[in-house]
Amino acid sequence: MLTKQVELIYPDRLIKEPVIYQMAKTMDVVFNIRRAKVTAKTGEIVLELQTPDEATMTKAIKFLTDKGISVEPVTHSPLES
Repeated sequence: MLTKQVELIYPDRLIKEPVIYQMAKTMDVVFNIRRAKVTAKTGEIVLELQTPDEATMTKAIKFLTDKGISVEPVTHSPLES
C-alpha cells in the first residue's frame, strides 16, 4: 500500500458535502483524518490516504481537486502544529 498525507482546504460551498466519503466509495482508497478544523467559512483537513498504487493515488487527488478542494502535500507531522 502507498501512503501519503495531504492537507485539504475546502471552499465554503463544499463544507457540508461528503466529498471524502464520495472519493472512498468511487475508488480503492482508505483514508484517516489526522487533523481537522472546520468553520462556517472554510474547512482544513489533514488526511492520510492509502492506495494500492500510484495511479490510484493520483486519481484520488484528482477527484478532490476536480471537486474544488485545494490539495497540498504535508511536509511536517500533523500532530506537531
